[in-house]
Amino acid sequence: MDFKDQIKQLSDRVIKLKDQIATEEATKNAFIMPFIQMLGYDVFNPLEVVPEYVTDIGTKKGEKIDYAIFKDDIPAILVECKHWQQKLDLHDNQLLRYFHVSKAKFAILTNGIRYRFYTDLEETNKMDDKPFLEFDITEIKDNQVEELKKFHKSYFDVENIVNSASELKFSSAVKAIFSNELKTPSDEFLRFFISKVYSGKITAKVLTDFSELVKKSINNVISDMITDRFKFALDAEEASHTPEVAVNEPVTTQIEETDKIITTEEELEGFMIVKTICRQKVAINRIFYRDAQSYFAILLDDNNRKTICRLYFNSSSKKYISFIDADKKETKQEISSLDDIFNYSDILLATIERMDTSK
Repeated sequence: MDFKDQIKQLSDRVIKLKDQIATEEATKNAFIMPFIQMLGYDVFNPLEVVPEYVTDIGTKKGEKIDYAIFKDDIPAILVECKHWQQKLDLHDNQLLRYFHVSKAKFAILTNGIRYRFYTDLEETNKMDDKPFLEFDITEIKDNQVEELKKFHKSYFDVENIVNSASELKFSSAVKAIFSNELKTPSDEFLRFFISKVYSGKITAKVLTDFSELVKKSINNVISDMITDRFKFALDAEEASHTPEVAVNEPVTTQIEETDKIITTEEELEGFMIVKTICRQKVAINRIFYRDAQSYFAILLDDNNRKTICRLYFNSSSKKYISFIDADKKETKQEISSLDDIFNYSDILLATIERMDTSK
């Protein structure tokens, strides 16, 4: 079971059991310990996970944090837990004090459903007031899964996480501000747009009159962008009807009947995911697809000899993504959902790197 499947399993567990969890201790046992275990740490090994970790703070002796996760014999992550119904609040919180006297670089505040990850971006050895990563385990997004995966025991690298934490923190703050402005535009936000289109004096009445107009205009722009994405996919479907010949098959052995080829919405969605991944290496206008009866091929530069991957979605029972190596050997990997394509990002990017001769 891959990491994303484990998260889904824990998410289902939380949704199913939460109403039966009456205490903080039960929250730890049912939700938080499985979460730590999911990150690859043995919760029953005191060399890796120490419950009720004792930290002396000044004159206070015997102060305890719920869990300390150890890496290379030193505490790496501190975890403070709350009951699942309790709101997460750092005010007058022991986690702030523990972090200051501990060697741990990261801290987690959680109620088993919401998780907040902290570090010391603003001032060394002093935990930031705001988390750099926050998510709801029952509604976790793909990009959050990738960030969480960095905390897995197999991938844990302090420098790597800290480098991305700063970007995450500010990116989340910008998105939150923009989201709030879309819902309730501030005067400063409105003035920026009004000043570009209106030459008169910007009074309180003008602000009020333009408020809904600005909101509506921005929402229309967002809708148009989404529509353009769908239009691009449909245009690509109409422009691509030439079946691809399998790599290991002679050109003359089989010509598939084009009228039997049906490009499905699921195949197009898979194509968009692969394009999204590959745009890290090449321009998206260099990525094409050709549909065939047996598979859906995604190509670099519309070249049969530069197959990025193939999607086998025609079977009603199982779906596969396949890759063709430098020796023309094809390897299939079963996937349960389109999101699983993201699990093969490294292979897709490595394939692009190998085939791209334009550099």
